[in-house]
Amino acid sequence: MADVVERTPAQRHIYLRTVRFADIDSQGHVNNVRFLDYLEDARFGMFAIDLHKAGEEPFKGLVVTRHEIDYRRPLSFRADPVRVETWVEEIRPVRFTLRYEIRDDEQLYVTAKSVIAAYDVERAAPRRLGEGELTYLKRYSV
Repeated sequence: MADVVERTPAQRHIYLRTVRFADIDSQGHVNNVRFLDYLEDARFGMFAIDLHKAGEEPFKGLVVTRHEIDYRRPLSFRADPVRVETWVEEIRPVRFTLRYEIRDDEQLYVTAKSVIAAYDVERAAPRRLGEGELTYLKRYSV
């Protein structure tokens, strides 16, 4: 099954992530480090794929400055994808905080948080978030 992106009226971006054999460690569950890949895939879906589909300008230069992950329960290989739910917790002039839950209808596997800074690639320096970026982030702000 291919990974799928959808939106919900609850202000969360939903990314359906397939659990792959390569994600599984010797203990038979998704390796903790692989969950960072799940978060990255969800962010990419939220900031690149979603914006491209909507015909909006993608974010230019975002840098993750911090990740925090809480592992709630092991996730084993399965045919059905898990949901990576993402929303904006805080918006500041130069950075914002994303929250995540990796779950299915019955279980919560991971909660996580990322602090992301706007970055000017050409100047190699932090920058302020633009109006379009702020408007987009507010769509997912709860």
